[in-house]
Amino acid sequence: MSANPVSERTFVVDEPQGRAGLRQAIPAEWTKFWSVRSTAWSLFALIVATIGLGVLSTHALHSQPGGVPDPMRRIFVGFNLGQFAIGVLGVLFISAEYGTGQIRSTLSVMPRRPVVVAAKAIVMGAVGLVVGEVLAFVTFFVGDSMLAGTPSHVAFGSPGVLRVLIDSGLYLALLGLIGLGIATVLHNSAGSIATLAGAVLILTLLVSAMPKAIIDAVSRYLPANIGSTVFALRPPGRFQDVPVFSASVGLAVLALYAIILLGAGCYLMIRRDT
Repeated sequence: MSANPVSERTFVVDEPQGRAGLRQAIPAEWTKFWSVRSTAWSLFALIVATIGLGVLSTHALHSQPGGVPDPMRRIFVGFNLGQFAIGVLGVLFISAEYGTGQIRSTLSVMPRRPVVVAAKAIVMGAVGLVVGEVLAFVTFFVGDSMLAGTPSHVAFGSPGVLRVLIDSGLYLALLGLIGLGIATVLHNSAGSIATLAGAVLILTLLVSAMPKAIIDAVSRYLPANIGSTVFALRPPGRFQDVPVFSASVGLAVLALYAIILLGAGCYLMIRRDT
């Protein structure tokens, strides 16, 4: 009696070619970005600050029968506070991982630090740009409808209006990247938020109290002062005797800040997070 031959099957597992890179890291960072509560709260604060304060400031123009020379600056007054909210969101995007220890899992899955930083920057920049542009257009149209029939009314097609709308969204995106860069360098949420507040708010007040020579040399490089030129059709009156960058040059300066901070943070992650 002969035994039946047993057929042997060979299972072959196809291993993925190459190694995980930026294309795989971006969806993972996108998921992490929306999975934490700080994202929703920061975006809520951003919306309330930009639209809410803009509505209050615009409503106050009804009591000025003669109108104001630059109503856009009043409509976008909330963006001066909203820039801090988007910066905090950028800080928490990475500092929260260091606080919970999740960064160890992130770096074990993706050991290439530059890829991690680049993926976070792409996600933060994309969210900041889309949210910033939507808020800019919504804030303008809400404020514009409130000013209809008043001397302060400014039409969408007026010179410079579209520039303010586009540049305001870009500004918020860059502030989010600057916050991300600060936290990539410092790792600590409290220290990073304090540094962001100092750079955006406190440093501007300190410089304004210094001798004019220092004001002329430094004030144009401060993020808050750059924002003041971005959120208005023309520079505010306080800049009449102070040299300031144009809106486009100011945005380029902010982009340089973000690149330097993210580059420094990436270098420190390679040296420290082993």
